[in-house]
Amino acid sequence: MLPVTRSFLDPQVLSRLSALPLLARFAMQGNISGRHASPHRGSSVEFAEYRKYVPGDDLRRLDWRAYGRTDRYYVKEFEADTNLRCCLVVDTSGSMEFASKGNPTKLFFAKCLAGTLAYLATQQGDAVGLACASEKLHQNIPPRRSPAHLKVVLDQLEQSKGAGETRLPAVLHELAETFRQRALVVVVSDLFVDTAELKSALEHLRFRKHDVVVFHLLDPQEIAFDFQRPVRFLDMEGGLPLFTDPTELADRYHRALQDYLEGIRTISMETGVDYHRAVTNESYEQTLTRCLLGRTASRGVR
Repeated sequence: MLPVTRSFLDPQVLSRLSALPLLARFAMQGNISGRHASPHRGSSVEFAEYRKYVPGDDLRRLDWRAYGRTDRYYVKEFEADTNLRCCLVVDTSGSMEFASKGNPTKLFFAKCLAGTLAYLATQQGDAVGLACASEKLHQNIPPRRSPAHLKVVLDQLEQSKGAGETRLPAVLHELAETFRQRALVVVVSDLFVDTAELKSALEHLRFRKHDVVVFHLLDPQEIAFDFQRPVRFLDMEGGLPLFTDPTELADRYHRALQDYLEGIRTISMETGVDYHRAVTNESYEQTLTRCLLGRTASRGVR
């Protein structure tokens, strides 16, 4: 096991989750053998299909039984497995520093998710990279596969602080053009963005054949909105403060929240991303377990 010395990493959680593989739902392109399906055919024990022989094919792959039955030459093809590029995109805007009483900040919860996934991917021989984004792309560490590189990723996660506005869709568009090969793109954010812009960015990533996971983080107070007396609300991304009586806004707030969450769910279904909502008073281990088990079950989907 790799050394773990970060506040957002729990060795016991890592040990339990190490039994669950981090798999891609779609074919990946890598440069070494691994556990993820490749769009190319190669040599393995898992049969894929027959195809007609063409001059230049390896004669050792001819199926002589098929020739005996059909009097035609057929070549066996097998599923090729490759390694994975896991690109973690962590929202470091000001709103990610919010935390209600007794709960971690959304940014700390994001570090727990991203750091654990980085560890698991490195442990199984995959490449890991990290991008930190708020109003722009602040850090973009390219994916590499080594314990030394994992330390670089974890160091950057530990140093990250939430500040500035959220312009996540613009950053995702930029990353979609940056990633040259198919990758597993993991977005960890509270998604305080325009839903139409978010949908466009996710469609861009999917158009580039990336497998996209979105962890949508919410604080329990953002869901409950159960304030009982006038409150002064501060915009953590630089807007003007608002002093109001929440009891007069509660009904409209909950309707707007439900419309927003339904819009996000619809976007995830239409774009084909792997969407997971997480509330920060819950265990991040449970969130990751649901994600990993779901991806294992959908391995056959291409």
